[in-house]
Amino acid sequence: MAEEAGGVDDLKAANAKELHRAIREEGEDELRRPLASLFWSGIAAGLAINASLLAEGVLYQKLPGGAWRDLVVAMGYPVGFLIVILGRMQLFTESTITAVLPLVSDPTRESLVRTLRLWGVVLGANLIGTAMGAAVIAFGGLGSAGAHDAMIAVALPILEHSPFATLVNAVPAGFLIAILAWSLPNAREQSFLVIFAVTWVVAIGGFSHSVVGSSEAFLLFYTGHADVVRAVFGLIVPAVVGNLIGGAGIFALLAHGQVRGEMTEETRRQRRDARRQRRLERRAASGAKVI
Repeated sequence: MAEEAGGVDDLKAANAKELHRAIREEGEDELRRPLASLFWSGIAAGLAINASLLAEGVLYQKLPGGAWRDLVVAMGYPVGFLIVILGRMQLFTESTITAVLPLVSDPTRESLVRTLRLWGVVLGANLIGTAMGAAVIAFGGLGSAGAHDAMIAVALPILEHSPFATLVNAVPAGFLIAILAWSLPNAREQSFLVIFAVTWVVAIGGFSHSVVGSSEAFLLFYTGHADVVRAVFGLIVPAVVGNLIGGAGIFALLAHGQVRGEMTEETRRQRRDARRQRRLERRAASGAKVI
């Protein structure tokens, strides 16, 4: 009977409280990672996310013109996300929820500093990676000349938006990627389909994703279609702000709000004990006397 009960439990989808705990614990693990680990993982993610632009460019090049082409070209957009998320690399927009749940569950100065530290390192590393990848596309002769031109054509539409419009379009992208991170613990064998579906919606909706958008912005800068001010302050910075509003400012707070009342005193005590243990470990590592 115990084995049967265990089998039934395995088939059940996690409820909101269990998802909150799983993602919060994942976020706490990320927040404890060394800076070097976060940085190199973020570099890898920034490089790998360029696969979205590559895939979209190849599809754009190979397909005939037509009203339906944009829908099919957008199917290349999830490729970079599939590589990054299934490869467990550090992506800034995923951390808008994974790093925020530990913060809102334990709103201390220490938690805020750790969250800002993770965001700063991961976002900076992601942008370095996308800048490197876009440079290879622009100057390295990656793919055929037709594919190169097609990738520029795929990136050009982001110039149609003002900085404010980019920010507004980035809010739903941040919200959807946060939903994706929230859903993955329940996705199990369907992770591929969940990642594909959510990121395809981001693409066909024309929403602005800060990391993929930075790959496009850097490519347009390298090829002379945008100056550095437009690329950074007109495209990348507004997308980062919008993603934060949608992911950390809206969805993460909603996700926490739905379980806040169910978080027991025992849970809060465990977090306080864990925080005290981290402080003791830091004092021990620095050679200070532990009292």
